[in-house]
Amino acid sequence: MAIFIVITSLLAAAVISLIFKRRAVIEYASMIASFVVFASAIFIGLKVASSGSYEFSKYFSVDALGAIIIMIISLIGLASCAYSISYLREETAKQIIGFRRVRQYFILFNLFVLAMFFAVITSNPIIMWIAIEASTLSTAFLISFYNQPQAMEAAWKYLIINSVGLLLGFFGTMLYFTSVASLDGHRLVDWNILLSNAHNMDFFVAKIAFVFILIGYGTKIGFFPMHTWKPDTYSNTPIPIASLFSGALMNVAFVALLRFKSVTDLAVGSDFSRELLILFGVLSIIVAALIIFIQKSYKRLLAYSSIEHAGIIALGFGFGGIGAFAAVLHMIYHSLAKSILFLSAGNIFLKYSTTKIAKIRGVISSAPLTAIIFIIGFLAVTGIPPFGLFLTKFYILSAGIQLHPVAAIAALIAFVLVFAGFLKHITDMMFGEKPEEIETGDKNKWMIIPLAVLVIIFIYLSLHLPEFISVLINSAALNH
Repeated sequence: MAIFIVITSLLAAAVISLIFKRRAVIEYASMIASFVVFASAIFIGLKVASSGSYEFSKYFSVDALGAIIIMIISLIGLASCAYSISYLREETAKQIIGFRRVRQYFILFNLFVLAMFFAVITSNPIIMWIAIEASTLSTAFLISFYNQPQAMEAAWKYLIINSVGLLLGFFGTMLYFTSVASLDGHRLVDWNILLSNAHNMDFFVAKIAFVFILIGYGTKIGFFPMHTWKPDTYSNTPIPIASLFSGALMNVAFVALLRFKSVTDLAVGSDFSRELLILFGVLSIIVAALIIFIQKSYKRLLAYSSIEHAGIIALGFGFGGIGAFAAVLHMIYHSLAKSILFLSAGNIFLKYSTTKIAKIRGVISSAPLTAIIFIIGFLAVTGIPPFGLFLTKFYILSAGIQLHPVAAIAALIAFVLVFAGFLKHITDMMFGEKPEEIETGDKNKWMIIPLAVLVIIFIYLSLHLPEFISVLINSAALNH
């Protein structure tokens, strides 16, 4: 029933945004839908923690990892929706956009969240692929939201690269279906059928299939070298959507990858998939670290940070054991930290009207609350104690230091480089003399409240994990 409520709420909000011409109605509809989705996701998480899974029908089922991801989607979606209302009102006041664009935004926003939910809750790999492709189509229009040449170019780049990647992922999915000799009365192949038939899969075909899956869904995640769409996309898309890209969509693609990894491990053993994840993880971390150090745009800086953290998560699952546990926990912490950074970056953009780091000085005096939150986000995302990402990085490196010392040491050096790069850029932006034309003060409290709530939740989860979340993380780590 909760899954049905999620689907109908988001669809209703999208339809209301399409039909009604009053801005307040559209905003209220999206906020109510986001609240309902968040409450439903928590309910599903509690059910899965107590019973192991939650099924709406044979086509929709949520396991421990799925429950964690839909709670992340719902929380980041709620914060982004609340922030979007004030953010778009500010842009409307500056005559950057008009009502027609606002209407389009909330239609696509709700469809984007719905597509991500569908991808996680479906028990069928093909429907999951369709849902992730739907997220690509809905967000392509949001990337070109401002109708600027560079935004149009970024949208096409995003659409082409991700569509080609997902096409390769679809081919890999079809190869996995070769293991199923008979459906035995089932109309659709689900994950349980693939797992139970994994032993029938040809050894070589299973390896080729996983390579296609890794490249396909790895493109959506943003692994190096399939990451090239991310910096341009994050630079041009509206800030709340960039928050959802990094905080939610990346995790959805990981769900797809990890479910196929489970099938592959049964077919050929776990070493093959783990070695590939370690390889792509280390490469992504190193490349992102090098580029972060010389970055000139803070939105692109956050994009490369997302690539780095995609590599860290891959490294955790590649190392296995305590590393897998830390990787699942890292998903939660990274989503919160990156959303804090993106949304506070939105406040900076509205005040300074630029994404160039060199043109931003004195944020600590021009927008003190935003600056404090941005600094907290920086400390959190670079893994400074007592924030949770310090713990997850420590566990992941601990898991790999004995069996994969070169990968663990390379990652550790990259972490230091990332911190140094971030510190350099953040110091330049936060301190110094602010330009005379920039007003002083955080005037819109509704653009601070969602950030403050995310900070409180992040700090709380860094210090204490609720029991049901610990149960879900342990279960997800054991199965992946």
